[in-house]
Amino acid sequence: MKDKRILYVSSEVVPYLPETEISSMSFEAPRMVNKQGGQIRIFMPRYGNINERRHQLHEVIRLSGINLVINDLDMPLIIKVASIPKERIQVYFIDNEDYFKRKATLTDEEGKLYPDNDERAIFFAKGVIETVKKLNWSPDIIHVNGWLASLLPLYLKEYYKNEPLFNDSKIVTSVYNQSFDGTLDNNMINKVKFDNIDESLVKALESPTYSNLMKVAIDHSDALIKGSSEIPKELEDYLKNSKKPVLDYFSMDEFADPYTEFYNTQVLN
Repeated sequence: MKDKRILYVSSEVVPYLPETEISSMSFEAPRMVNKQGGQIRIFMPRYGNINERRHQLHEVIRLSGINLVINDLDMPLIIKVASIPKERIQVYFIDNEDYFKRKATLTDEEGKLYPDNDERAIFFAKGVIETVKKLNWSPDIIHVNGWLASLLPLYLKEYYKNEPLFNDSKIVTSVYNQSFDGTLDNNMINKVKFDNIDESLVKALESPTYSNLMKVAIDHSDALIKGSSEIPKELEDYLKNSKKPVLDYFSMDEFADPYTEFYNTQVLN
């Protein structure tokens, strides 16, 4: 992976959030590429339960300050950055007072999904792409982890399709078993259509379940990875029928060689 540029976009990353399959892999995969001489950037949301002082987050003024339009509302984008100790890896945090101030990630203290998680997902996708544009950093691979990041493939292929910086970027999405019950806001499809994205591409979002969100990500990705040993059967079948390269699940102890080979032979070729 020497000199290859890989952008990791994840809903969670250790050490900033507790260890889960997604947060651990969103740290281990970049670390592996970093060790092989690749160039990496990691992006995640700046949830209110991330301790800014302990992790030494600081705002990057030159990257902050633009407004993103979400469902006809102007939402200011704030970018913070931190370094993972001992790893020389930079992590960029997408922040906004309205969406990410609350002291939790995706659910309230009763375990209920936040009603604006759909808008947070749109904001996160646009925020990542706008920031990478400002960095003028053209990735060879964009690797997406977690459902809050799942709109990124759609926005990159549709909303930003004329953006030359991403002309040669390949999108890989990892599909995990880490899901949610019920649906996001039922008006989500209209908020996505507000960005002039064709309804036929997001028909699944009429019912924004976890599986339907991931189907939209699969449709707009170039290659896919099973991030969990078992994923919902509906998604297992969807991956089979996608006619795209799919890498089977590998545990944290054995993923390095298969991921490297997959990136090099299935994604970049």
